[in-house]
Amino acid sequence: MFKYLKVHLSSILYGAVLFGFTCYLLMDTFLISQVYRVAEKTEGQNIAGEDTQEETMAEASETSYEDGKIFITLNEYREEDTTIYVADIVLSSPEYLKTAFAQNSYGKNVTEKTSEIAEGVNAILAINGDYYGAQEKGYVLRDGTLYRNEAEKGQEDLVIYEDGSFEIITEEEITAEELLEQGAKEILSFGPALIENGTISVTEKDEVGKAMASNPRTAIGIIDDLHYVFVVSDGRTEESEGLSLLELAEFMDSIGVETAYNLDGGGSSTMYFNGEVVNNPTTSGRSVKERSVSDIVCIGY
Repeated sequence: MFKYLKVHLSSILYGAVLFGFTCYLLMDTFLISQVYRVAEKTEGQNIAGEDTQEETMAEASETSYEDGKIFITLNEYREEDTTIYVADIVLSSPEYLKTAFAQNSYGKNVTEKTSEIAEGVNAILAINGDYYGAQEKGYVLRDGTLYRNEAEKGQEDLVIYEDGSFEIITEEEITAEELLEQGAKEILSFGPALIENGTISVTEKDEVGKAMASNPRTAIGIIDDLHYVFVVSDGRTEESEGLSLLELAEFMDSIGVETAYNLDGGGSSTMYFNGEVVNNPTTSGRSVKERSVSDIVCIGY
């Protein structure tokens, strides 16, 4: 035995080192959190624990919220054997449409549940965002601060400007810095675009792996100036099959959306409203459980 070990010692050591390095790479990619930058608190941004006059005067229920500046109505639809939750949002100012990072930090593998991020910023309404942390490239612009400017080939983004308007762009065609100079406040990088200027922009033949699969979905859309919708569909359960991208686009078109964009779906798809998760997120197959994500899109002060 000793003779065998002596002869093969170098091979055994090499294998052990290789195994250890492989384990480290996997942990670094999927588990080890690395904070690159703490998100900056901008003027007027509410933080946990701060009370506002609007919150004191608000009228809220399980399906609505109104305070004179923010108006939200939550509706539930049944289409394609799928339960779809739609938050119809009207704002008096674009400043109330926001984004937030998990743990208030930009980084790798920095995650929290959608509800936890929402509670941390006192959001009234929130959906999961683009899960920027799962990608090495793609623009990341949040609240006017540019965190990542490396373009991804063929990547369609949703740009939200300071005036609250939406635009679909392709990263190869314009830099993040140019968008920032043009007044961009947020850039979401997942996709694809579902509706652009009133026209459905996905088909059954597009992105076959995604578009023809029925899955939980999350999307954001704009109907008119300062009139938005957050849409989340359940899926992967006996009660709710899920939607293809085309089905999602057709549904959003039917409720009058002019520009719509697909966000991270599957187990990430979560809607939070008035302190509660309103849909049934599915994580690790078909179990109903909320997944941790990198970021959210939300409504609040």
